[in-house]
Amino acid sequence: MGAAPGADPQPSPDVLCLRDIDPAYAAALLARHGLALELVADGAPIPGSYWGEPEAGIIGSTVYVRPDTPVHSMLHEACHLAVLPPQRRAAVHTDATDSVAEEDATCYLQILLAGQLPGVGSERLMTDMDAWGYSFRLGSARAWFEHDAEDARAWLAERRLLPAVPDAADPPRP
Repeated sequence: MGAAPGADPQPSPDVLCLRDIDPAYAAALLARHGLALELVADGAPIPGSYWGEPEAGIIGSTVYVRPDTPVHSMLHEACHLAVLPPQRRAAVHTDATDSVAEEDATCYLQILLAGQLPGVGSERLMTDMDAWGYSFRLGSARAWFEHDAEDARAWLAERRLLPAVPDAADPPRP
C-alpha cells in the first residue's frame, strides 16, 4: 500500500493539494486526533518527508505540509501517526510504518477521514490515491476499500480507532 516507489513527485493538476482546501479544516481534523499541522512556506524543505517534497512529513505528533502538498499525502502521514500509541508516536521521525497491517490501517483511515474534510471527501481521495500511484491488489483504492479491506477495518476497530461519522447536519468547524 502507499505511493509506489518512483512515483512522480510533482502533484498532477487534478490531485487536490493543501492550497485547494481551507487548511483550518485540516488542522482541526488532525487536532481531533492529537496531531498538529504545520504549514511551511512554498519551496521550503518539508521536515520529516519520507518521499521528499512536496510529500507531507512527520516528526513526533506534527504533520508538515506546504501549499503544494497533496491532501492525500497529508492525510496518509497523519493517519500513520494516528494509529500509533502515544509512546511510539513521540519517537517518530520521517518513517512511522512498523508493519503491513499498520500501512493498511493507515490507508483505510485516511479514506474515512477524507470524508470529514469539506471539499475533499472519500471518493475524491480514492481517485487522487489512484492518480498518485498507490498500489492495491484489486487495482484501485475504491475496490480495495469496498472489497478487500476487512483486515484493516478490523485492525482499527480492535484498537478503537474507527472515527465516528459526523452528523451531516453538524458540519465540522475549523
